[in-house]
Amino acid sequence: MTAKEFVEELERENEQVLSQLKCPLAIRLDERMSVRSLLKIALKNEMEATELAVRWLPTTSEVDVRLGLARQAGDEAKHYHLIEERLKELGEDLTVFSPLASGYSPLFQYLAALTGTVERVAAGQFTREAIALIKNEQFMDFCRAAGDENTARLYAEIIQPDETFHHLLGKKLLEKYAETEPLREQARQASHKTLELAEELQQLTLARTGVHHAPGC
Repeated sequence: MTAKEFVEELERENEQVLSQLKCPLAIRLDERMSVRSLLKIALKNEMEATELAVRWLPTTSEVDVRLGLARQAGDEAKHYHLIEERLKELGEDLTVFSPLASGYSPLFQYLAALTGTVERVAAGQFTREAIALIKNEQFMDFCRAAGDENTARLYAEIIQPDETFHHLLGKKLLEKYAETEPLREQARQASHKTLELAEELQQLTLARTGVHHAPGC
């Protein structure tokens, strides 16, 4: 099996889980499910994504991966500022808001502890960004149902294209660096664990707060 064939196989495995996230959810508009409340969740996701790329960069030796992480850190920070400005336009006072007030998510803690380039790329850019693409599509549908075309447009025209780039870059890097079976097994385990944690987090949030349709990063 070539590295390209492995990545295609991993993508198919992931798709079996991701297809469950694509199932349409009933859109319910209430205080917990306002565009503003979901955008504040997005700020935490963007902050974690920014910090993760920054944390990984100094301990990554491959030049193209380092540059990819630098690009991603800049993109996620840009998204944070754009979402912040959108919240202000919607009348939200963020003076005392802290996106990490409740601490880092279990998914962030898992990803931050990864040390190998292949497992980082598999878990982060390849898998986490694939999840974000689906969650962002759901969020855009939610925004349109709520009559907020401006927020939907922000995601459709700027944020989603960036996340697509990150995911495709992760796929390209995996095809380059997942050269041996041990590395491929690391990638597979990291990818599957990321999906597992993301699904657990989504179910926990839904059970505790009733919140869904939150965008990814």
